[in-house]
Amino acid sequence: MTETTLLSPYSLSVLDLPNRVVMAPMTRYRAAEDGTPLPHVADYYAQRAGAGLIVTEGIWPSSRGQSGWRIPGLETAAHIEGWRAVTEAVHAAGGRIYAQLMHGGRQGHPLSRIDGDVPRGPSAVPEPSPVHIRDGGKADAVVPLAMTVQDIRQAVADYAQAARNAVEAGFDGVELHGANSYLIHQFLADNTNHRTDEYGGSVEGRIRFALEVVAAVVEAVGPERTGLRLSPGNPQFGMVEHDPAPVYRALLDALDGTPLAYLHLTDNDRYPALADLRPRWRGPLVANVGENGDPTTREAGEAVLASGVADLVSYGRSFLANPDLVDRFATGAPLSAFDEKHLYTHGAQGYSDYPPASGSYPSESASALEPASV
Repeated sequence: MTETTLLSPYSLSVLDLPNRVVMAPMTRYRAAEDGTPLPHVADYYAQRAGAGLIVTEGIWPSSRGQSGWRIPGLETAAHIEGWRAVTEAVHAAGGRIYAQLMHGGRQGHPLSRIDGDVPRGPSAVPEPSPVHIRDGGKADAVVPLAMTVQDIRQAVADYAQAARNAVEAGFDGVELHGANSYLIHQFLADNTNHRTDEYGGSVEGRIRFALEVVAAVVEAVGPERTGLRLSPGNPQFGMVEHDPAPVYRALLDALDGTPLAYLHLTDNDRYPALADLRPRWRGPLVANVGENGDPTTREAGEAVLASGVADLVSYGRSFLANPDLVDRFATGAPLSAFDEKHLYTHGAQGYSDYPPASGSYPSESASALEPASV
């Protein structure tokens, strides 16, 4: 039998992956003010096309779900064209790329939203800490409006339309962001869902929204193009899940038989999600074991695969300054540190200007070399 390693190939739905290294989604704020990805976004992702699969930063499905200023969208014709430039660049470099659809729910602020409106979540529970607003500032979080049933139906429809837009833009599929405090997670968690209607009050109520979104996106683009990311027990941005196991077990049981492209699951010390939920998931599983901790090393990724709890491993921070991360794993080349000062700025500096270990890219576009003027 061939040993399973990070560098071994894997067949994921309709995609043949050359390795089992997944580039995890990471917010980078490189969109224009209307949510269209800037030109150097294509350079950034194409440089990282050596990953078995790239999952983009979170993209809002409609302005109703915008969580922050200069976070990209997938709603308008301009957005679709902007992302088409990205997918064409990645495919030309031999890569594969999924769009992560990220509805902010309660996340966001009128000063960081195109519409200037108050965000809506499952319940009127604000984020406990100050939030980012336009031009790098921060402000106290506003109390979100509690979503009506019509708001919920609209959000489900927005996910489905954004998935269609993603396919039109050339993405190989979409990942639904059900983790890290965004809307799907808000319906699943204890402290952000105080509803007593059919979308709360019980385990069945808490998982209903997630199931409706999955069903709508599967109908729109097919299960083979649909992935789902979950982070059970993740406390980011003030989320509280006292006992995640019953909720997430029920969710996976309800999804059993739906042949999704993959489940992307984060693990943490509070709840061993990989060990608990892997037996309930028969499809491909992508593990993330570095969130809220040290960056995942190659050795840690290999250990995950050897344990049998996952088929692929996602890497986030290691990809920031190492666009050729897979090649570095293969050759043993050292990893570079990323430029934290420019992590959340808007230009190419600290974004698409990191060279591979072998030197420079043969045909970098001007946008990769010059800082953005916006």
